[in-house]
Parts: sequence; structure tokens; C-alpha cells
Amino acid sequence: MSLREDAGRPTEVAEDESLSAASPPRADSRSVATVPAQALAPAELVKRKRPLRKLLLLGLLAAAVGGGGYEGWQWWSVGRFFISTDDAYVQADISVLAAKVSGYLEAAPVVNGQTVARGDVIAKLDDGDYRLALQSARDKLATQQSTIERIGRQADAAEAQVAQASAQVEASRADAVRADADYRRATQMQADYVAKSRIDQTKADRDRTEAAVKGAEAALLAAHANVDVLRAQQKEARNLSAELSTAVDRAQRDLDFTVIRAPFDGVVGNKAVEAGAYVAPGTRVAALVPLQSVRIDANFKETQVERMRPGQAVIVTVDAYPDRPIRGVVESFSPASGSVFSLLPPDNATGNFTKIVQRLPVRVKVPLDVAREGILRPGLSAVVKVDTREAGGRANAQVAEAH
Repeated sequence: MSLREDAGRPTEVAEDESLSAASPPRADSRSVATVPAQALAPAELVKRKRPLRKLLLLGLLAAAVGGGGYEGWQWWSVGRFFISTDDAYVQADISVLAAKVSGYLEAAPVVNGQTVARGDVIAKLDDGDYRLALQSARDKLATQQSTIERIGRQADAAEAQVAQASAQVEASRADAVRADADYRRATQMQADYVAKSRIDQTKADRDRTEAAVKGAEAALLAAHANVDVLRAQQKEARNLSAELSTAVDRAQRDLDFTVIRAPFDGVVGNKAVEAGAYVAPGTRVAALVPLQSVRIDANFKETQVERMRPGQAVIVTVDAYPDRPIRGVVESFSPASGSVFSLLPPDNATGNFTKIVQRLPVRVKVPLDVAREGILRPGLSAVVKVDTREAGGRANAQVAEAH
């Protein structure tokens, strides 16, 4: 290096000259290649490094151009068909189990996080009072059924009396017809052959038989009335028996409700009571989460749903398992935006309108085998990407990994 190349560095020039003076004379240009790199001048080292830097920069530039081109092709062929949102969460139809009847809690054998099957006992109340009520209702029903049977027998007897009174009426009428015929014959022959006493006797027989007919008819009417009364009593007793039967069923249901059972398979959570606590109807006992029927609720912007349809393929990435994409399917759309169902829905007619992009909840169905694994828990955040290509647009494994 000389002062022409770098006028501001005279010290280096002096060092170079001293090195030149100390070095033996060079025979030719080929002897330079055999000189160690440490003995070369700094200017020569810089000249040798410049091609390496250029090659490195060219390589980086080529990689950047290639990567950008690949990403562009990927977006054009696949990425532009995907609509995504990170406003998505795992949801399930959580059931809040509550007491139906009041009483002291005798046992609560489950704990939070315990997996239970349908019909398993979640909690049990003291059922002593309910057993007594059931027994009392059954005794009343039995007594009433005995009353119904007694009235039924009386009604059957009254029916027999009706038949007997009806026969008595027929007999009395027959006697009346005979007595009337005797009287007519006696009055026709009284002048020559029949005594006055005979005529009087036949007349008395006629009157007596006519009175007997009226008495039999009155007895028949009384027997019919008695039957009607007994049948009415029997009907009333049967209605009362039906009420008592309903009371028995209600007492049985109350007794059954002292045991709170799981309505479906799930996992117990948010247990709120323990043994010894007093619960009233409606008191919360625990929550039951059906993990086998979890789903994803994704809130897409209203500007994103134009190309979305039920049945389209979905790629779900749960934040808790970022390396495991889950395949899903668009199941349904909410009938209204989330703001409509809020506690205080907006009223845009108040004069202070500000347009805000609304979000529409979209339900995504996850595969049954994934749901049964139990790894998806309600409340977990997720990222949802919908493939809007025709016929549901199934994404292959490579696309799933890329997105």
C-alpha cells in the first residue's frame, strides 16, 4: 500500500517499506503464490476476499428470490383459497347439574376432572322423608282402591235389585190385567148370574193390582236411582284414585331425584357442593363436559364469509398443540352475528352510528376420533383456516403442514 492509495495512513506505508527491505528479492511472479498469507500485504488480502463476498451475496440473493417465488406460487395455487381467523375457541355443550328436590347432601362421590359414564352417581341426598312420603301415598292409593271395589260391589247389587224390581213390575202388570178382565166379566154378567159381592171383590182386586203396579214401578225407579248414585260414587272414587296414583308417581320421582346421575358420558368440573350441605331445587351441584362432542366456534368477519359454505374443509390449529393440525368441516353458520345475541345489543338508530365490522360465529365439526382422545378442552384458543375451493376443497397433508 502506498501514499497514493491511502494518503492518510503513512505509518502503514513505512511498515510496508520496512518489510520490503527485510524481505529477500523475488525471483519472479510465481514466487508470490508460495508466500504465506500472513506475509502478504493487506491490500492483496482484501482483493482475495472480495470475490468470496460477492459469491455469498449472490447466493443469499438467489435464495431470497427463490423463497419469495415459492411463497408466491404457494399463495397463488393454495393460500389465496384459505380464509383464516384466530378468534376461535373449543366449545362443548356443557351441562350444569342441579338439584331437583331439597335436602341435605348425603354423599358427593365424584371429584373435579373425573371421567364418568351415563348413569353414574354424581351426588346423593338424604331420602328418608321422601321414602315416608312415598309410602303414605301408596297407602292412600290402596285404601282408595278398596273403596272403589266396595262401591263396585254395591253397584252390582243395585243392578240386581233393578232387575228384580223390573220383574216385579212385569208381574204386577200381569196381575192387573187379569184383575181388570175379571172385573169386566163380572160387571157384564151381574144382572143374572153374579152376586153383588162378587163384583165388589173383582173391583177391589183390580184396584189392588193397579196399585201394586205403581208400587213396583216406583221401586224400579228407586233401584235405578240407587244404581246411578253408586256409579257416580264409583266414578268419583276412581278420579280420586287417579289423583292418588299421580301423587304416588310424584313421590316416586322425588325419591328418584334424591340421586343425581350423569345424563351422558363426560368429565366432571366446577363441583360446587360437598357432603353435608343443604341444597334447594336449582342449587348447582357440578358441571358435566361431554368431551366426545367438542367443536370449534370460529368468529369470522362479515367480510370473510362470502365464499364460505357448509361442508368445506377446515384446518384447525389449537394453541395448546401447535404441531398437530386437525382436519375439520364447516358444519353451520350462526343465524345472527354475535352482537345481536349479546346482553346489550347495539342500537344503531340512536344517532351516534359508527360502522364496525361484525363477526359471524361459524361452527366447525372436528373428527370423532380426535374428540374422543379428550385433548380438546372447551375454552382453548385455536386458529381456523377454511378452504373455500369448490366441493369442500380438501387440503392434502403438505398443504396442512404448510398452513
